[in-house]
Amino acid sequence: MSESEAVPASRSLRRAREIADEVLFPAAPDVDGADRVPGSHLDLLAAEGFYGLAAPEDLATLDLPDYPAVLRLVEALAGGCLTTAFVWIQHHGAVMALAETANEALRAEHLADHVSGRRRAGLAVGAAVRPGPPLVRAERADGGWLFEGVAPWVTGWGMVDTLYAAGRDADDTVVWALLDAEESATLSVGPVLDLVAVQASRTVTLRFDRHFVPDERVLGTTPQQEYLKGDAESVRFTGSLALGLAERAITLLDGDAGRLPDELDQVRARLLSVDPDQVPDVRAAGSELALRAASACAVAHGSRAVLLQEHAQRLVREATFLLLFGSRPGIRTALLDRLTTPRN
Repeated sequence: MSESEAVPASRSLRRAREIADEVLFPAAPDVDGADRVPGSHLDLLAAEGFYGLAAPEDLATLDLPDYPAVLRLVEALAGGCLTTAFVWIQHHGAVMALAETANEALRAEHLADHVSGRRRAGLAVGAAVRPGPPLVRAERADGGWLFEGVAPWVTGWGMVDTLYAAGRDADDTVVWALLDAEESATLSVGPVLDLVAVQASRTVTLRFDRHFVPDERVLGTTPQQEYLKGDAESVRFTGSLALGLAERAITLLDGDAGRLPDELDQVRARLLSVDPDQVPDVRAAGSELALRAASACAVAHGSRAVLLQEHAQRLVREATFLLLFGSRPGIRTALLDRLTTPRN
């Protein structure tokens, strides 16, 4: 039995695949050249309950029976249109934080709307939580916190309503907050960054200039080291983006895929089963597989693959993007080893 057959049937998963094949994938070349993801794409994902992927049980919107099915849904959407999936995937951290916060008033005001997709969230946390000095600092003030610094990669600007944001204080405690995604005198946004792929994700640099976050909008605090212990699960989750892209490239290869389908099943299984300290290596394996599968797809389709409306060249650029997205030192080391060591 293949890994794909082992995933239990689910109406939500079947529907995600239908949307990926019938809506997202045919439109992906146009989205690739657009200035933003079509609102109709995000509205459709909301209507199908996909913004509630991380919802608590009492607000569940999907019939996904287990974690493998969750990851396969992420794969399906990424294989349809990586740009759409990339904007959508940023949302789920806010849902999980709202579900778990001790700030009951904030939960009551925002959780249901975020689960339904009536409100959509972006992410501005990496600059505060990664090892080394924080790029976004948090300082205690009367009635709240002051955020100061730069979040260099914030996706979905102009398409999200809120930001799940973080700053780190002098004691290396991470302060988590839910902010309005609006410019102000103390929160400014640079131009949309020019990316090799997913340009329509509207990824920007965000600057906090002693931006006041009232206690009412604080989700909680966590020691940085405690947060980093659970970081592997975030890496595991987002690793499904590369696997979805690899599967799409394999599908386009049709009979020319060789052993790539077997490799894909093996990486999927490992991504689910390995211990946290092994996740970076498996994440690297998935990203490298996506690059090889996309490159093979381009070669199989011949010279026309260089045309900008062709799927193959877009997949190669997107696979390159995924080599670098959400990276960590362990992933980088493993990828460099894979990419620079001759294969037998």
